[in-house]
Amino acid sequence: MACAAHNIASSLRFPDFGPAKVFPKNHLCSGLSSSVSFVGYQKWRWSALSLSHIGEFPVSTRWSFITRASNSSNGDLQGNAFSGSGNGSAKDAEEGVAVLVIGGGGREHALCYALKQSPSCDAVFCAPGNAGIDQSGDATCISDLNISDSAAVISFCHMWGVGLVVIGPEAPLVAGLANDLVKAGIPTFGPSAEAAALEGSKDFMKKLCDKYGIPTANYRTFTNPSDAKQYVKEQGAPIVVKADGLAAGKGVIVAMTLEEAYEAIDSMLVNGAFGSAGSRVIIEEFLEGEEASFFALVDGETALPLESAQDHKRVGDGDTGLNTGGMGAYSPAPVLTKELQSAVMESIILPTVKGMATEGCKFVGVLYAGLMIEKKSGLPKLIEYNVRFGDPECQVLMMRLESDLAQVLLAATRGELGRVSLSWSSGPAMVVVMASRGYPGAYEKGTVIKNLEEAELISPMVKIFHAGTAQDSNGNFIASGGRVLGVTAKGKDLEEARARAYDAVEAIDWPEGFCRHDIGWRALKRMPLASR
Repeated sequence: MACAAHNIASSLRFPDFGPAKVFPKNHLCSGLSSSVSFVGYQKWRWSALSLSHIGEFPVSTRWSFITRASNSSNGDLQGNAFSGSGNGSAKDAEEGVAVLVIGGGGREHALCYALKQSPSCDAVFCAPGNAGIDQSGDATCISDLNISDSAAVISFCHMWGVGLVVIGPEAPLVAGLANDLVKAGIPTFGPSAEAAALEGSKDFMKKLCDKYGIPTANYRTFTNPSDAKQYVKEQGAPIVVKADGLAAGKGVIVAMTLEEAYEAIDSMLVNGAFGSAGSRVIIEEFLEGEEASFFALVDGETALPLESAQDHKRVGDGDTGLNTGGMGAYSPAPVLTKELQSAVMESIILPTVKGMATEGCKFVGVLYAGLMIEKKSGLPKLIEYNVRFGDPECQVLMMRLESDLAQVLLAATRGELGRVSLSWSSGPAMVVVMASRGYPGAYEKGTVIKNLEEAELISPMVKIFHAGTAQDSNGNFIASGGRVLGVTAKGKDLEEARARAYDAVEAIDWPEGFCRHDIGWRALKRMPLASR
């Protein structure tokens, strides 16, 4: 190996190592499972980067290399030496940008996967990530980086030359992580805390709709349970009761009877079922029609629509049972015709972007509009906004995206989306979510999942995104959450994508898991019989 690289390694107190050796576990590279290349110069066997070991390095030994997870099985050190000096800035990495994805679910795995495919992206980190993301080689997981500590995230970005942060979940956005990163000069894809109020407070979102003429369901906001119940009695059922704040996707009750509505009001305002998130409730008219998801990238002034998608919120086949975080999705969604997409942009997305700018909190990130295509009018109404990619819609969108995601997101942070056009695969994609039995209620953790590799070998068009997995002491994947896997596939048409996804599901050996068996039924129902 090159002499200069050996000298750098020695200065960092690593032992002598030859081309067939790897770092010992008590140093920087512990676990040793997937490969990392250092700006195309070095390839080492690697699993998760440990911050406790990074902390051992003196400031004077910062270097300008950037890591990138790869699927290479070659653990040798190759090529020329890297520099032992430098300020760690992204511009030092001539081959591209290093990206840090914040989060650890299926959405974040899909983002890591798409970023890894980006020609301009030389490194993908994910904090905290999960076992599946790490083992797939789609990112280097930073399991001990506290994403609630802005100072720690900023320090990591400076140390490792991160040139773009992509914030996946809503909680860090509402808490103001993007504010702190932008203030530190780190390009960040995700809205400020002020702009994230579009999701953090349904009352805020509704008032914005009122002020700027954005079509949405009629509503009233209450903090007094008696007043809320009186309003429900006057309006009648069915009716919708929503917690004002973040409730992990569980704060919406579609009450089919007055009694159900009264119970929902009591659970939130009296019993505190959702804590401070439910200290205020929105009572909303029930809209009849078909739900769809609409996504647009926003740079503060310009909005760039993504391809359409539709998810399945109910836990059971035939859209029965409790609402969940999403049991599956597909893209494109036939319900969102080109005409409807134009209507959504003109009547909902663009007025929101302009309204937020007028209110002094420009929105930078993803606007995820949950829509109802009303049965009686055929027109879209806004149900709610999310301020990040949807899960599981993100999985199918990232499978279909053919553009350089890193460059697209950087353009959004720079206010340059007007120069961007997106390229998508023509064939659709579908994701089937596998969840732990009992979800969305109580479920068992730690159950063993087998045959994941075999399932992905069903077709080159199949990809399994990990949402809630860990590894046990024997190296087996185990379930660590409610929604655990997103089995995703592409095809020349929706039938083929569906067949591949369900074939992969069948190949997975996980008796304690379950899935819906009718993902895509609405779209398939629209297809001509001859094409089914």
